[in-house]
Amino acid sequence: MVDCVGCQEDVGLREACGVFGCVAQGEWPTQLDIAHTIYLGLVGLQHRGQESAGIVTSMGTNDCRYQVKKGMGLVSNVFSEEDLHKLKGNIGIGHTRYSTQGDSDTINVQPFVVETIHGLIAVAHNGELVNAKKLKQKLLKHGVGLSTGTDSELITQLLTHTPECGEPHGANWIGRIKRIMNETVISYSLVIMHDDKIYALRDPFGNRPLCLGKLLSVGSIKDNSVKDQVVDGWVVSSESCSFNSIGAKYYREVLPGEVVELSKTGIKSVYIAPRPNNKPPATCIFEYVYFARPDSIMEGQMVYSVRQRCGRQLAKEAPVDVDLVSTVPDSATPAALAYAAQLGIPYGEVFCKNRYVGRTFIQPNMRLRKMGVTKKFGPLSENIRGRRIVLVDDSIVRGVTMTPIVNLLRAEGAKEVHIRIASPPIKYPCYMGINIPTRKELVANNIQQDKFAEYFGADSLHYLTVEGLQQAVVEGIKGDGLENTGHCVACLTGNYPTDLDWMKTTTICSKQLSNRNS
Repeated sequence: MVDCVGCQEDVGLREACGVFGCVAQGEWPTQLDIAHTIYLGLVGLQHRGQESAGIVTSMGTNDCRYQVKKGMGLVSNVFSEEDLHKLKGNIGIGHTRYSTQGDSDTINVQPFVVETIHGLIAVAHNGELVNAKKLKQKLLKHGVGLSTGTDSELITQLLTHTPECGEPHGANWIGRIKRIMNETVISYSLVIMHDDKIYALRDPFGNRPLCLGKLLSVGSIKDNSVKDQVVDGWVVSSESCSFNSIGAKYYREVLPGEVVELSKTGIKSVYIAPRPNNKPPATCIFEYVYFARPDSIMEGQMVYSVRQRCGRQLAKEAPVDVDLVSTVPDSATPAALAYAAQLGIPYGEVFCKNRYVGRTFIQPNMRLRKMGVTKKFGPLSENIRGRRIVLVDDSIVRGVTMTPIVNLLRAEGAKEVHIRIASPPIKYPCYMGINIPTRKELVANNIQQDKFAEYFGADSLHYLTVEGLQQAVVEGIKGDGLENTGHCVACLTGNYPTDLDWMKTTTICSKQLSNRNS
């Protein structure tokens, strides 16, 4: 069932980890099918969240109604062909979600839609606010009620809150966005829909990815030699991998701190927020390691190429004499292939993956993660028996999957099992949009580094160094882009790009305890 918001009293509000938006260009209405375009865009972002999905569309005219469809599950399960037919419009946004803040529940599904005296707005958010507690208290003091436990709702409510200085000429949405960016500097990539426009923005540190694409006409897609390509519309997405299936061409990234306005006349940059104390950007380096799809473009380079460089660097830092290089499919495959090529060792598959189980890391709780591992891989016995194998993986977070994987290889007759990890040990929680809640859950904090191999039942285990990972990432960034580059490695080093609420609380408590002891 598709809900109509604006003609009913019931207004749904929600949260996200893959965001997408689309605007038809030219005189409305056009022939562009907004709903199917967003649907396919979200399918391309499915890896960023598998718990829920939602689409909100609008005609973008004086008709104030929003067409809304949201639900739990994969994109293909949430939307039927009938749903998409009812999601009419010239403009729309969508999201896929996994939970970092707020439970995995229908009330938390994005886009959030709110009715204001200036009309409806819809918001989709990827990230996690580091000062959510402070912002929540501010809203509650102003008498604003909150319906969910998500920080994404905080952003939506802050947008609807009229500033104390007033707005004599009506709602100044750019001004409101600026105020939010000043109050919370990290972490968010947002798409905000109001009236006939979409505002796409990244936090000043550029922590989460966001990029722009132009939808080409069918004639322009078929004939790349056409000099003046016809643009049917503009799209914004967490990753460029979602563009291929909708006939969109990658245009550029949304810059850290930038606000881009998308409308039927095209796109324009309307604001760039400064970073506190002129600090460098802090793009999440874990996007390159695991989260992003390998065919996505980030900072002018393909994620696949970065993962290959990680594999080559790992081979230089931690070579091993074995018969076969293999991987835990799929995200570590580029690194494993490059590791094998660098050392001149054959590469071969040792596991057949059940692709319908889902990604282990983004399952919302530990029990589901453990269940997923036992159903996920089938050993290819003939490739394993009697061989010395080095298994390349992209990362170890909680460590719940590695021991069963090593045991599978041993049970199938592997002579030796070595492990190489194409990223450094993860030692610190993220607090900025990745599902790493506590230090206690991270296996790197529970075992001495020289005991890792023994713990997992392997013959040896080595990680890529932090310096090696950083080198692999920046090597492909060309020209002026390198001067404006910076990466968040907080989960690896504990050096966060800005103060966090929990850090301040911990410091205050430590000082109070110290004073009492004195």
